[in-house]
Amino acid sequence: MNRSISKRLYEEARTLMPGGVNSPVRSGRAVGVEPLFIQKAGGCRITDEDGNVYIDYVGSWGPLILGHSNPEVVAAVAAVLERGTSYGIPTRIEIEMARKVVEMVPSIEMVRMVNSGTEAAMSAVRLARGYTGRKKIIKFDGCYHGHADSLLVKSGSGLVTFGIPGTPGVPDEIVKHTLSLPYNDLESVRRAMKEVGDEVAAIIVEPVAANMGVVAPAPGYLEGLRQTCTEYGALLIFDEVITGFRLGPGGAQEYFGITPDLTCLGKIIGGGLPVGAYGGKKEIMEHVAPVGNVYQAGTLSGNPLAMAAGLAMLNALGRGGIYEQIEKNNAYLCEGLRMAAVSAGVSVTLNRIGSLGCGFFTPGPVTDLESAAKSDTKAYALFFREMLDRGVYFAPSQFEAFFVGAAHQREDLDLTIQAAHEALRVVGQKCSPQS
Repeated sequence: MNRSISKRLYEEARTLMPGGVNSPVRSGRAVGVEPLFIQKAGGCRITDEDGNVYIDYVGSWGPLILGHSNPEVVAAVAAVLERGTSYGIPTRIEIEMARKVVEMVPSIEMVRMVNSGTEAAMSAVRLARGYTGRKKIIKFDGCYHGHADSLLVKSGSGLVTFGIPGTPGVPDEIVKHTLSLPYNDLESVRRAMKEVGDEVAAIIVEPVAANMGVVAPAPGYLEGLRQTCTEYGALLIFDEVITGFRLGPGGAQEYFGITPDLTCLGKIIGGGLPVGAYGGKKEIMEHVAPVGNVYQAGTLSGNPLAMAAGLAMLNALGRGGIYEQIEKNNAYLCEGLRMAAVSAGVSVTLNRIGSLGCGFFTPGPVTDLESAAKSDTKAYALFFREMLDRGVYFAPSQFEAFFVGAAHQREDLDLTIQAAHEALRVVGQKCSPQS
């Protein structure tokens, strides 16, 4: 494919932005390509500036569960746009959006809108510390909760992609209050809580880890975290920025039947526009200013464009049938990818849950960051490039999820599987199969 315009734009972008991008993973460095520059998108397809069309399994990193340029979402934003973009003053639609979130998410009695998942997680941790009067938090290796200082210890997403264990600019005095433990290892949590449980304000976890690829919780893991938090008086925070409204109307907490104290949301509730939220029990949320003394603010929080897009998205998801469809399609896609790998003699472990998936280039199983890190990233990079040349866009990192949405039709899945057969044959020829 000719990508000369994208190449020229990237050269220009590098003179103006660090690495030519506004977020690291999209640079394509991890898979040996220069980034695409997108001109437009519709349904499950994106079109770059050179006119190349790709079946998209990134979906703006998860929020576009209904597909690009969904007519209902576009119409809702257009209707609000005629009246203005933002006021910094309350609007009726904020109430409608808050009511919808409270109705759909089992644990949330009150919610505060913010502008990103990073802001949601940062605010939830601050609230947990303010509510409990404790300083320490526990997170898990490979779980990514945004780039707030105290949460960047052994995080997933871009840090795993680029092999960065932490980052300069974060003082030791801040991260010394963060304990990062192996994901899916409940005994390590119990040992840590036995030693410092009375100092721990919260345990924050992705109920399904989706920033080191996709790793589901082991049986009893989430239940054990809930029980341990209750025992020691710490708050349990579910970071559902990715899983919220994607695993089902009530997110992972409904899917697994676990009730956290606080929940972080993002992605889907913006319908493609920047947004985040955190919420939980009324007793806890009323510690947030202006009624409480835990301060958090945002000039554009709850802006009408994001609220309109998110409300249209959630209303559509609430009509039923979508989740069954996309889970069935993801199962079909993953089985097709698995068979393509077997046919090519390439070791790939397919992890999937709901509409989330990831193909790890390792025999597996993949249950935590340590096992995910055994993946052959060079093989994945070659697979990515071969798929790209065949018109399929997966995440430009071994350690990111792919997303199946309602816009993906069986024809799109079949084209993807056929492309995978061809791409994996190339991988099998050029990369030594793992044993």
